[in-house]
Amino acid sequence: MERTVRNLIVAAVCLLVLGGLGVFAALRQAARPVDTVVVNIANEFDNYFISERGVTALLTKGGKEPVLGTQPEGPRLRELEVRLKAHAFVRDAQVYRDLAGNLHADVRQNRPIARLTHPDTRLDTYVDAEGRSLPLSPLFTARVATVARPGGANLPSAFFQDSTGRRYLEFLRYVDEHEFWKAQVSEVFIEPGGKLSFTQQVGDQRIEFGLPENISEKFAKLMVFYRQIPSVLGWDTYHRVNVEYQNQIICE
Repeated sequence: MERTVRNLIVAAVCLLVLGGLGVFAALRQAARPVDTVVVNIANEFDNYFISERGVTALLTKGGKEPVLGTQPEGPRLRELEVRLKAHAFVRDAQVYRDLAGNLHADVRQNRPIARLTHPDTRLDTYVDAEGRSLPLSPLFTARVATVARPGGANLPSAFFQDSTGRRYLEFLRYVDEHEFWKAQVSEVFIEPGGKLSFTQQVGDQRIEFGLPENISEKFAKLMVFYRQIPSVLGWDTYHRVNVEYQNQIICE
């Protein structure tokens, strides 16, 4: 019994000591002025829409609010995070200080999955996997499929946000998530009646996809065409391939 009580007392003392050390380290860290800003940009998709210099500029409001030599704490660190997250191409951000007092900014980039094109290219925008509109960037051009309406009619920026537009977003997501189709699908057209068609990087065929439904089944049929027809007759034998109808592939 005495041994148990003694062990509990020792454990409590150890916890208090560790807690005290943690508080001391936190206070010492907070008292240190920032000497270095460490920027880490996660780039798992090879996108370069924001640079280390750009992150530093956001943190300092273009140099108007320097962070070097300051002692930012909790609320100020959250404020810096909010400032980074306001950038269109920042999906998530964390700003914190290490035990040496350095300021860290860890950034995850937003990623476009398609580009909405217009006759006036200055009006072009990207769309991300959530259907949100992203601006073009002078730093980097994403290699993604383009989306347009025949004749140059504009697609509203909020097109992919409603229940109808989400079906077209599912099509773009499917293309983006499958490396073969991501490399093959080039220009996507949304016809006046809502049907989809697209051109390809390899092959002269225009693919008539129909409405954005049964997406995986239609791409499976198109894969059958790729595996059986071009190897025998050549890529340019047919100029129109339709996978719109169930259990059919129409080639002309």
